[in-house]
Amino acid sequence: MADESEHTAAPASGESLLDKIAEKLHGHDSDSSSDSDSDKKEASSIKDKVFRLFGREKPVHSVLGGGKPADVLLWRNKKISASVLGVATAVWIFFELLEYHLLTLVCHILILLLAVLFLWSNAHTFIHKAPPRIPVVHLPEEPILQFASALTIEINRGFAALRAIGSGRDLKTFLIVIVGTWIISIVGSWCNFLTLLYVVFVLLHTVPVLYDKYEDKIDPLAEKALIEFKKQYAVFDEKVLSKIPTGPLKGKKLA
Repeated sequence: MADESEHTAAPASGESLLDKIAEKLHGHDSDSSSDSDSDKKEASSIKDKVFRLFGREKPVHSVLGGGKPADVLLWRNKKISASVLGVATAVWIFFELLEYHLLTLVCHILILLLAVLFLWSNAHTFIHKAPPRIPVVHLPEEPILQFASALTIEINRGFAALRAIGSGRDLKTFLIVIVGTWIISIVGSWCNFLTLLYVVFVLLHTVPVLYDKYEDKIDPLAEKALIEFKKQYAVFDEKVLSKIPTGPLKGKKLA
């Protein structure tokens, strides 16, 4: 009887020991899984806190409006992007370097087109060919009205923004607009409007694609520059801007 009790006690103790080992392993697995989940959450939170230029939260493609225009600016289709940039370059060379004028070009194209159509219409019996079918050109009203309406809305927004800036309530925005306009006037004195437009066009086709490719290197540099700018602006605001009275004068009446 004693031997039987010893034999029964031994397996029971062995089973309890195995149960404890299994519980420890299970607890270790749960701890490791919870640690990995917390690490993933911390990594995602760190990733969300990464500084992005202009405070954007969307990809560059979405910021540019998406669709085909964004694909052209980001060189998703290199043939189309190169063709657009090549045509713009050819137009700039044609008008700027060769000094060809737009009105002259339009008149010459009209003269050539009308001459060809007139001669073809009168000489088709001699050359034994059908007369040219001149298409009837009719501009639809709806797209033009939509464009005019959208343009009117944007112009009114611009007037409202100018009124808000000129009211003297936001000195920071006022200074930014003044400095920006002054810089544009200096750039405009260096070149004419066509060259300036071409430079902006080239920048639109180069800067976004370079930023999209090297944004992980550009964003930290932009963050440092922004921090330094805020420090300098705080000093300038404390010493200069805070001493300038802003807004309409109240409580004062003319004698």
